[in-house]
Amino acid sequence: MAARLEALRDLWELDQPTIGGWCAIPSAISAELLGVAGFDWVVIDAQHGLVGFEDLAVMLPALSNAGVPALVRVPWNEPSAIMKALDAGAQGVIVPMVNSPEDARLATEACRFPPRGNRSWGPVRPSLYDQEYAPATANRNVICAVMVETVDAVASVDDILAVPGIDAVFVGPSDLAISAGFLPSADPTEPVHLELIETVLKACKARGIVAGIACGNAGLVRRWRDEGFRMLAVPSDMSLLSDAAAQLLRDIG
Repeated sequence: MAARLEALRDLWELDQPTIGGWCAIPSAISAELLGVAGFDWVVIDAQHGLVGFEDLAVMLPALSNAGVPALVRVPWNEPSAIMKALDAGAQGVIVPMVNSPEDARLATEACRFPPRGNRSWGPVRPSLYDQEYAPATANRNVICAVMVETVDAVASVDDILAVPGIDAVFVGPSDLAISAGFLPSADPTEPVHLELIETVLKACKARGIVAGIACGNAGLVRRWRDEGFRMLAVPSDMSLLSDAAAQLLRDIG
């Protein structure tokens, strides 16, 4: 697993795009199916998915077995939620609603042990498979991605990105649309909405930080990849299953 995580970081350092799966269904089988599908990384969504902490205890091992780096989108920017996800075996976290440098600092420090942060020692699952697991290597390896998904966050994006320890910034297009006064949309057409997204992308490029975004379909993955996003999430397992079932029925006629 460490090798796969290093491979993901290597791709980012080479400015290569990576495609990620998204687990909203609380199921080890669903996680494993996405894990073996060939994605560069897979997220378990504990914010808007139906996943609870107990589910992480079976979904994270399933992704470990599949050999794919596993991230958890935590429910909120709370140190306890971040630390629990990492102790359960997540290689990194996606932290929602980071609107200020103070929010970003809260997230990054919860991801790392002293002196780089304030994560408490208790790596229950990670230390099972690495007898030499230590604060310094854990601090180096963990991925901390913060979500920029409000107008206020975009206005402060340069100050947010100046906080040490941010590995990636992940745009939530729908929340960003709502914040700007539009209907939620993962496929932006409003010029103001597009400008907000492009502002985040430009800021990330200027600082050499990975830019990520949620994509509602394959066309959007291609579009944002060509724009320069390097952390591209496909629709969730729930959406994929629902869409495939509906398409099958349409094909049957």
